[in-house]
Amino acid sequence: MLHSATLPIQTNPARIIDNSRLRLFSGSSNPFLGQEVARYLGMDLGPMVRKRFADGELYIQIQESIRGADVYLLQPTCHPVNDHLMELLIMVDACRRASARQITAVLPYYGYARADRKTAGRESITAKLVANLITQAGANRVLAMDLHSAQIQGYFDIPCDHVYGLPVIQEYLASKNLSDIVVVSPDVGGVARARAFAKKLDGAPLAIIDKRRQAHNVAEVLNVIGDVKGKTAVLVDDMIDTAGTICAGAKLLRQEGARQVYACATHAVFSPPAVERLSSGIFEEVIVTNTIPTPEANQFEQLTILSVANLLGETIWRIHEDSSVSSMFR
Repeated sequence: MLHSATLPIQTNPARIIDNSRLRLFSGSSNPFLGQEVARYLGMDLGPMVRKRFADGELYIQIQESIRGADVYLLQPTCHPVNDHLMELLIMVDACRRASARQITAVLPYYGYARADRKTAGRESITAKLVANLITQAGANRVLAMDLHSAQIQGYFDIPCDHVYGLPVIQEYLASKNLSDIVVVSPDVGGVARARAFAKKLDGAPLAIIDKRRQAHNVAEVLNVIGDVKGKTAVLVDDMIDTAGTICAGAKLLRQEGARQVYACATHAVFSPPAVERLSSGIFEEVIVTNTIPTPEANQFEQLTILSVANLLGETIWRIHEDSSVSSMFR
């Protein structure tokens, strides 16, 4: 059975001291999440006209005065990535030309993040390119969630607040009272993320899947480093795209004697054939968040979707009030 938004969306209108200064607008990529964040903040989403010309060009118009306001533009750059990225850039430019005091691009999911360094000759570092585009469009600040790699924060020449969706998943897992948990990183690059996750789960032991990637979206799993026999294995990653890596890891964990296998990820990209792989029965549960909208066609029995609206809303409030964001994760 599909679960969704297990944590209630809170409403804190008393927190908005100067509502005229704080404005929240949502792009078209995830309007439901934008509405949830607005509800947390006790305000309405700002009115905006969005349309296309006959040739596909986007048109954006802000329909209220934002002169001197602190504007937050919520827009994960998920599928179709190019359209949603361009829409964000136009939104930023429209707000800049409308004399907003400060513009913060809120990116629950940061597209083009996987190319964050040069691994071969003559290739682009698209994570840096997108950071440049957002900055040049006129954004003064960026709020991102679970970047594919932490160093992407340094690609911005403007302040970048990086928050994590995994605490929402940790709280949900804690409520299930699972026994004999071992947290598993699907690759060596995700060890730091898995270690932090395990620490929050009462210091659960850590295991690592050693793999070699032969091509993009193709992974060859070799072996498990750590003890998973008879345990509840919790695979932790930042995103699930085609699900090849995480499903191959789950099969190996089963072979090594894991009693149960759970998959946890912040971003449910779910490119084909992800749904077929994830719903094949190798997982007890696949737990993701709503940073990316999951259409009904991509939902299946083992899927649980948790909302990050409270987390994003609290972060936006703290940025607006110039209070600490990092203290949320201590």
